[in-house]
Amino acid sequence: MVSHCEDVFHDIWKSTRGNDGYVSFELDPLVEDDEIGLDHQQRIDRYIELAKFWSAGRDNRMIKVPATAAGIDALEAIVAAGIAVNVTLIFSQRQYRAARDAVWAGAQRRDDLDGFKSVYSIFVSRIDVYTEKYCPELSDASQGRVGIVNAQRIWADNRDFWANKDCPLDQEIVFASTGTKKPTDPPSRYVAALAGADIQTNPPATSDHVAQSGLTFARTVDQLPDDSIVAEIMATVDFEHLEGTLLDEGIVKFTSPQKELLALIRSRYPEKTALSS
Repeated sequence: MVSHCEDVFHDIWKSTRGNDGYVSFELDPLVEDDEIGLDHQQRIDRYIELAKFWSAGRDNRMIKVPATAAGIDALEAIVAAGIAVNVTLIFSQRQYRAARDAVWAGAQRRDDLDGFKSVYSIFVSRIDVYTEKYCPELSDASQGRVGIVNAQRIWADNRDFWANKDCPLDQEIVFASTGTKKPTDPPSRYVAALAGADIQTNPPATSDHVAQSGLTFARTVDQLPDDSIVAEIMATVDFEHLEGTLLDEGIVKFTSPQKELLALIRSRYPEKTALSS
Protein backbone atom coordinates (compact mmCIF):
# COMPACT_ATOMS: atom_id res chain seq x y z
CA MET A 1 0.00 0.00 0.00
CA VAL A 2 2.77 2.45 0.94
CA SER A 3 4.70 1.64 -2.22
CA HIS A 4 1.57 2.19 -4.32
CA CYS A 5 1.02 5.62 -2.73
CA GLU A 6 4.65 6.50 -3.41
CA ASP A 7 4.17 5.56 -7.05
CA VAL A 8 1.07 7.77 -7.26
CA PHE A 9 2.93 10.78 -5.84
CA HIS A 10 6.25 10.16 -7.56
CA ASP A 11 5.54 12.51 -10.47
CA ILE A 12 4.93 15.31 -7.99
CA TRP A 13 8.20 14.45 -6.26
CA LYS A 14 9.99 14.64 -9.61
CA SER A 15 8.34 17.85 -10.79
CA THR A 16 9.14 19.63 -7.52
CA ARG A 17 12.69 18.19 -7.49
CA GLY A 18 12.05 16.50 -4.16
CA ASN A 19 10.27 19.34 -2.40
CA ASP A 20 6.86 17.62 -2.34
CA GLY A 21 5.24 14.30 -3.18
CA TYR A 22 6.43 12.30 -0.17
CA VAL A 23 4.71 9.50 1.70
CA SER A 24 5.60 9.20 5.38
CA PHE A 25 6.65 5.78 6.62
CA GLU A 26 6.50 5.17 10.35
CA LEU A 27 9.30 3.12 11.90
CA ASP A 28 8.44 0.34 14.34
CA PRO A 29 6.77 2.08 17.32
CA LEU A 30 7.71 -0.84 19.57
CA VAL A 31 11.27 0.49 19.66
CA GLU A 32 9.92 2.76 22.43
CA ASP A 33 7.97 0.03 24.22
CA ASP A 34 9.44 -0.55 27.68
CA GLU A 35 8.31 -4.19 27.57
CA ILE A 36 10.79 -4.81 24.74
CA GLY A 37 13.57 -3.74 27.05
CA LEU A 38 15.89 -1.82 24.73
CA ASP A 39 18.23 0.65 26.41
CA HIS A 40 18.83 4.14 25.03
CA GLN A 41 21.73 3.25 22.73
CA GLN A 42 19.95 0.15 21.44
CA ARG A 43 16.95 2.28 20.53
CA ILE A 44 19.16 4.75 18.68
CA ASP A 45 20.88 1.96 16.76
CA ARG A 46 17.54 0.35 15.93
CA TYR A 47 16.10 3.58 14.55
CA ILE A 48 19.15 4.09 12.34
CA GLU A 49 19.04 0.49 11.12
CA LEU A 50 15.31 0.62 10.34
CA ALA A 51 15.54 4.02 8.64
CA LYS A 52 18.27 2.83 6.29
CA PHE A 53 16.47 -0.43 5.52
CA TRP A 54 13.03 1.01 4.82
CA SER A 55 14.22 4.02 2.83
CA ALA A 56 16.43 2.02 0.46
CA GLY A 57 15.32 2.41 -3.15
CA ARG A 58 12.34 4.65 -2.34
CA ASP A 59 13.28 8.24 -3.14
CA ASN A 60 9.96 9.79 -2.10
CA ARG A 61 9.56 7.81 1.10
CA MET A 62 9.89 10.06 4.15
CA ILE A 63 10.95 8.21 7.29
CA LYS A 64 8.93 9.17 10.36
CA VAL A 65 11.01 9.33 13.56
CA PRO A 66 9.46 10.21 16.94
CA ALA A 67 10.89 13.11 18.93
CA THR A 68 11.77 10.88 21.86
CA ALA A 69 15.22 11.00 23.41
CA ALA A 70 16.41 8.07 21.29
CA GLY A 71 14.64 9.27 18.17
CA ILE A 72 16.27 12.69 18.38
CA ASP A 73 19.69 11.17 19.03
CA ALA A 74 19.29 8.98 15.93
CA LEU A 75 18.41 11.85 13.60
CA GLU A 76 21.92 13.07 12.78
CA ALA A 77 23.05 9.67 11.47
CA ILE A 78 19.78 9.10 9.62
CA VAL A 79 19.90 12.45 7.82
CA ALA A 80 23.63 12.11 7.13
CA ALA A 81 22.77 8.87 5.29
CA GLY A 82 20.70 10.89 2.80
CA ILE A 83 17.27 10.05 4.21
CA ALA A 84 14.29 12.44 4.24
CA VAL A 85 12.70 12.64 7.69
CA ASN A 86 9.41 13.55 9.32
CA VAL A 87 10.04 14.15 13.01
CA THR A 88 6.79 13.41 14.80
CA LEU A 89 5.27 13.62 18.29
CA ILE A 90 6.58 17.15 18.85
CA PHE A 91 4.77 19.01 21.62
CA SER A 92 7.31 21.61 22.74
CA GLN A 93 9.78 24.12 21.40
CA ARG A 94 12.54 22.24 23.22
CA GLN A 95 11.76 19.06 21.29
CA TYR A 96 11.58 20.94 18.01
CA ARG A 97 14.92 22.68 18.51
CA ALA A 98 16.69 19.50 19.62
CA ALA A 99 15.34 17.62 16.59
CA ARG A 100 16.09 20.45 14.16
CA ASP A 101 19.65 20.86 15.40
CA ALA A 102 20.28 17.13 15.07
CA VAL A 103 18.82 17.16 11.55
CA TRP A 104 20.96 20.12 10.54
CA ALA A 105 24.07 18.45 11.97
CA GLY A 106 23.31 15.41 9.81
CA ALA A 107 22.69 17.54 6.73
CA GLN A 108 26.08 19.19 7.13
CA ARG A 109 27.74 15.77 6.99
CA ARG A 110 26.39 15.22 3.47
CA ASP A 111 28.43 16.06 0.39
CA ASP A 112 25.84 18.72 -0.47
CA LEU A 113 22.31 19.82 0.45
CA ASP A 114 20.69 18.64 -2.78
CA GLY A 115 17.75 16.41 -1.83
CA PHE A 116 17.93 17.37 1.85
CA LYS A 117 14.35 17.43 3.14
CA SER A 118 12.92 17.47 6.65
CA VAL A 119 9.55 18.23 8.21
CA TYR A 120 8.55 18.59 11.86
CA SER A 121 5.11 17.45 13.00
CA ILE A 122 3.72 19.67 15.76
CA PHE A 123 0.69 18.30 17.60
CA VAL A 124 -1.84 21.02 18.36
CA SER A 125 -5.21 20.10 19.84
CA ARG A 126 -3.83 17.59 22.34
CA ILE A 127 -2.10 20.50 24.07
CA ASP A 128 -5.42 22.23 24.69
CA VAL A 129 -6.81 19.00 26.15
CA TYR A 130 -3.78 18.94 28.46
CA THR A 131 -4.18 22.54 29.66
CA GLU A 132 -7.86 22.07 30.49
CA LYS A 133 -6.80 19.26 32.84
CA TYR A 134 -3.54 20.56 34.25
CA CYS A 135 -3.85 24.37 33.93
CA PRO A 136 -7.42 25.26 34.96
CA GLU A 137 -6.15 28.58 36.33
CA LEU A 138 -5.61 29.94 32.81
CA SER A 139 -7.91 32.82 31.97
CA ASP A 140 -10.75 32.38 29.49
CA ALA A 141 -8.73 34.39 26.99
CA SER A 142 -5.81 31.93 27.16
CA GLN A 143 -7.51 28.59 27.79
CA GLY A 144 -7.92 26.74 24.51
CA ARG A 145 -5.29 28.84 22.73
CA VAL A 146 -2.12 27.25 24.08
CA GLY A 147 -1.85 24.70 21.29
CA ILE A 148 -2.21 27.42 18.67
CA VAL A 149 0.30 29.78 20.31
CA ASN A 150 2.80 26.95 20.78
CA ALA A 151 2.45 25.94 17.12
CA GLN A 152 2.78 29.53 15.91
CA ARG A 153 5.94 30.09 17.95
CA ILE A 154 7.54 26.90 16.65
CA TRP A 155 6.56 27.78 13.08
CA ALA A 156 8.25 31.18 13.42
CA ASP A 157 11.33 29.58 14.99
CA ASN A 158 11.56 27.16 12.07
CA ARG A 159 11.16 29.93 9.49
CA ASP A 160 13.88 32.03 11.08
CA PHE A 161 16.35 29.17 11.52
CA TRP A 162 16.29 28.01 7.91
CA ALA A 163 16.17 31.49 6.39
CA ASN A 164 19.94 31.72 5.89
CA LYS A 165 20.85 28.05 5.42
CA ASP A 166 20.68 28.07 1.58
CA CYS A 167 18.77 24.79 1.41
CA PRO A 168 17.41 24.05 -2.09
CA LEU A 169 14.30 22.44 -0.56
CA ASP A 170 11.89 23.74 2.07
CA GLN A 171 12.32 22.48 5.62
CA GLU A 172 8.74 22.63 6.82
CA ILE A 173 6.38 22.42 9.75
CA VAL A 174 3.49 19.96 9.69
CA PHE A 175 0.56 20.88 11.91
CA ALA A 176 -0.92 17.61 13.17
CA SER A 177 -3.76 16.85 15.58
CA THR A 178 -5.83 19.68 14.15
CA GLY A 179 -9.22 18.13 14.79
CA THR A 180 -11.20 19.86 17.53
CA LYS A 181 -11.82 17.92 20.74
CA LYS A 182 -14.63 20.09 22.19
CA PRO A 183 -18.10 19.83 20.61
CA THR A 184 -18.59 23.58 21.12
CA ASP A 185 -15.56 24.47 18.98
CA PRO A 186 -16.07 25.02 15.24
CA PRO A 187 -14.44 22.17 13.28
CA SER A 188 -12.29 24.69 11.40
CA ARG A 189 -10.85 26.25 14.59
CA TYR A 190 -7.26 25.10 14.12
CA VAL A 191 -7.37 25.29 10.34
CA ALA A 192 -8.29 28.96 10.55
CA ALA A 193 -5.81 29.77 13.31
CA LEU A 194 -2.86 28.26 11.41
CA ALA A 195 -3.82 29.27 7.88
CA GLY A 196 -0.97 30.26 5.61
CA ALA A 197 1.40 27.76 7.17
CA ASP A 198 3.48 25.05 5.56
CA ILE A 199 1.45 21.81 5.86
CA GLN A 200 -1.70 20.81 7.73
CA THR A 201 -2.64 17.15 8.11
CA ASN A 202 -6.29 17.45 9.05
CA PRO A 203 -8.57 14.56 10.04
CA PRO A 204 -10.95 13.64 7.20
CA ALA A 205 -13.95 15.06 9.05
CA THR A 206 -12.18 18.39 9.46
CA SER A 207 -11.18 18.54 5.81
CA ASP A 208 -14.71 17.61 4.74
CA HIS A 209 -16.19 20.37 6.89
CA VAL A 210 -13.81 22.97 5.49
CA ALA A 211 -14.44 21.84 1.91
CA GLN A 212 -18.22 21.99 2.34
CA SER A 213 -18.35 25.17 4.43
CA GLY A 214 -17.48 27.62 1.69
CA LEU A 215 -15.19 29.40 4.14
CA THR A 216 -12.04 31.17 3.00
CA PHE A 217 -9.08 31.77 5.27
CA ALA A 218 -6.64 34.66 5.49
CA ARG A 219 -3.05 34.13 6.63
CA THR A 220 -3.01 33.92 10.43
CA VAL A 221 -0.10 31.63 11.29
CA ASP A 222 2.18 34.61 11.97
CA GLN A 223 -0.39 36.56 13.99
CA LEU A 224 0.10 35.84 17.68
CA PRO A 225 -2.59 36.99 20.14
CA ASP A 226 -2.12 39.93 22.47
CA ASP A 227 1.20 39.97 24.35
CA SER A 228 -0.63 39.56 27.66
CA ILE A 229 -2.09 36.23 26.52
CA VAL A 230 1.28 34.92 25.36
CA ALA A 231 2.87 36.07 28.63
CA GLU A 232 0.20 34.33 30.72
CA ILE A 233 0.61 31.10 28.77
CA MET A 234 4.39 31.10 29.11
CA ALA A 235 4.20 31.91 32.84
CA THR A 236 1.48 29.37 33.66
CA VAL A 237 2.09 26.28 31.55
CA ASP A 238 4.85 23.89 32.64
CA PHE A 239 6.03 22.89 29.18
CA GLU A 240 8.45 20.30 30.56
CA HIS A 241 5.57 18.46 32.25
CA LEU A 242 3.38 19.00 29.19
CA GLU A 243 6.00 17.49 26.90
CA GLY A 244 6.60 14.47 29.12
CA THR A 245 2.91 13.77 29.67
CA LEU A 246 1.86 14.08 26.03
CA LEU A 247 4.90 12.22 24.74
CA ASP A 248 4.16 9.28 27.05
CA GLU A 249 0.54 9.30 25.89
CA GLY A 250 1.61 9.57 22.26
CA ILE A 251 3.93 6.58 22.54
CA VAL A 252 1.05 4.51 23.93
CA LYS A 253 -1.18 5.67 21.05
CA PHE A 254 1.49 4.42 18.63
CA THR A 255 2.49 1.18 20.38
CA SER A 256 -0.95 -0.13 21.41
CA PRO A 257 -2.35 -0.48 17.85
CA GLN A 258 0.90 -2.15 16.77
CA LYS A 259 0.61 -4.71 19.57
CA GLU A 260 -3.04 -5.32 18.70
CA LEU A 261 -2.17 -5.82 15.04
CA LEU A 262 0.60 -8.29 15.84
CA ALA A 263 -1.70 -10.19 18.21
CA LEU A 264 -4.35 -10.39 15.48
CA ILE A 265 -1.82 -11.74 12.97
CA ARG A 266 -0.62 -14.35 15.47
CA SER A 267 -4.20 -15.44 16.18
CA ARG A 268 -5.08 -15.84 12.50
CA TYR A 269 -1.82 -17.35 11.30
CA PRO A 270 -0.41 -19.24 14.30
CA GLU A 271 1.59 -21.67 12.16
CA LYS A 272 3.37 -18.89 10.27
CA THR A 273 4.15 -16.82 13.34
CA ALA A 274 5.48 -19.96 15.08
CA LEU A 275 7.88 -20.57 12.18
CA SER A 276 9.11 -16.96 12.20
CA SER A 277 9.63 -16.72 15.96
